[in-house]
Amino acid sequence: MYAVIKTGGKQYRVREGDTLRIEKLAAEKGAQVQFDQVLMVGEGDDVKLGTPYVSGTQVSATVIAQGRGDKIKVVKFKRRKNYLRQKGHRQDYTEVEITRIGGAAKAAAKPAAESAAKPAAEPKAKAPAKKTAKKTAKKTAGSTSKKTAKKPAKKTAKKTAKKKTKATTKKKSTK
Repeated sequence: MYAVIKTGGKQYRVREGDTLRIEKLAAEKGAQVQFDQVLMVGEGDDVKLGTPYVSGTQVSATVIAQGRGDKIKVVKFKRRKNYLRQKGHRQDYTEVEITRIGGAAKAAAKPAAESAAKPAAEPKAKAPAKKTAKKTAKKTAGSTSKKTAKKPAKKTAKKTAKKKTKATTKKKSTK
């Protein structure tokens, strides 16, 4: 049986007995860790997907070690600009061994019994607050852009009118 868990902003496919390096956890060496965010559990055709998580399922793991990864060099360089920045980075990690994937069969049986016992809830009316907020935002954005577009047009019209009057006065004076 395998499971897909989410921890440290990443997703991992794990089996019992697997060891993996994950983002650093606040746990001592030898401590038990529970992963509640299980996205999928299954084997072969018997697969259970969560929405977003499979309810009632946990993955247990034992912390093997805490450590730091290899150094990664970060270089920023721009030629002919006298610009060079060099940094190094070592990412912290926790190495864990998956000991148990459990609760998948119980989670599948419970929702069927609970849904039969509970009456269907009445759907709530959705408030159209988001749509009105978007419309008002579009109106205000459009009105500001129209105003700014009109101002330069008036200025250019005035400038061209001044140039025409100057040009006509010059032509009259030369004749």
